[in-house]
Amino acid sequence: MSKKSEKKTTIGGQALIEGIMMKGVSVGAMAVRKKDGSIQVDEWELPEKKWFNKAPIVRGCFNFVQTLREGWSCMNKSMEISGMMDDDDEPQSKLDIWIEKHLGDKAYGVIGGIVSFLMVAAMLFVFLFVPSWLFSFIEKAAGETDVSGWKAAFEGVLKLILFVAYMAIIAQMKDIKRTYEYHGAEHKTIACYEAGKPLTVENIRPMVRFHPRCGTSFIIITLIVSILVYSLIPIHPAEWWNINNNALAALLRVLIKLPLLPVVVGISYELIKLAGRFTNVFTRIISAPGLWMQRLTTREPDDLQIEVAIAAVTPCLPKEGEDDNW
Repeated sequence: MSKKSEKKTTIGGQALIEGIMMKGVSVGAMAVRKKDGSIQVDEWELPEKKWFNKAPIVRGCFNFVQTLREGWSCMNKSMEISGMMDDDDEPQSKLDIWIEKHLGDKAYGVIGGIVSFLMVAAMLFVFLFVPSWLFSFIEKAAGETDVSGWKAAFEGVLKLILFVAYMAIIAQMKDIKRTYEYHGAEHKTIACYEAGKPLTVENIRPMVRFHPRCGTSFIIITLIVSILVYSLIPIHPAEWWNINNNALAALLRVLIKLPLLPVVVGISYELIKLAGRFTNVFTRIISAPGLWMQRLTTREPDDLQIEVAIAAVTPCLPKEGEDDNW
C-alpha cells in the first residue's frame, strides 16, 4: 500500500497487566491473558461524545481525565483477570480481611482511587514544586544578576530530565517490562491496521512499535508546551510580594501556574491529534521526542502478546456505516 493510501485511524489503546485495552468509534474492549492461557475479552459501548469532548483545546483536559479514569479501571480489572492478585500461599493480613469485609467487590475501586490521588499529588509535587523550589536557590546564588527569564526553561528541562530518569528506572522492573511488551504489541497492531493488512501475527510482527499518537508522546509534548507557555507569561511571586522564603515562593508560583495547566494540556492534545492525523515535516518534528521516548516505554512483544492485541482491537474495528478515519 502506498503512503498516500495509508489509513489514519482514531482507534487507540493502552497496555494493561497481561493485556490491552482498545477504544474504537463506538465500542471499547479489553483482552487479558488468563493464567490458564486463554484470553478473556470484555466489550462495552462507548458513550456519545458531548460538546466538551469535541471542542478544540477544551476537549484536551476532559478527554485526558476520562482516559486516565478508564485506563485505571481497566488496569485494576486486568490485575484480577490475569490472576496477578492471587496469592493462595500467603495468609491474609488483618487489613486484607477488614478491606474484604467492609468493601467487598468495591475494594479495588476504592484502593485504586486512593492510589490514583496519591500518585497525582506526588507527580504535581515533583514536576511542579521541586523545579521551582530548586531554581529559587539559583536566583539567590546569582545575587543581583537577573536570571528570572530562564526560570521557565530551567523548570521545563528539569521536568524532562526527571521524567526520562523515572521512565528509565521503572523500565528495569520485571512487571513493567511485560507491560511495555504489551504496549509494543498495541502499537504494532494499530500500525498493521493502518497499513491495510490483515490482522495476523505474521503481519503484525515486523511492524514498527513506535506510534506518534501515544500517551508517552503526549506527556513529552505537554512538558515542552509548558516551557513555551510559562516562558511567555511571567510568574514571579517572590518579586511581586518580596517573599524571602524559597519554599513559600515556589508554592505560590505553582498555585498561580495551575490555572494555566488546562491550556497547556489543551494545546498538547491538539498537537498529538495533528501528529496522528498527518505526516509532514511539522508533525515529524513534534513527534520526534515522543517517538524517541517510546524506546523506553515499548518493547518487542512475543506472538502470544500480539494475539492479545488482535483480540482487543477486533471488536473495536468500525461496524457497517461507521468511519474511524480522521
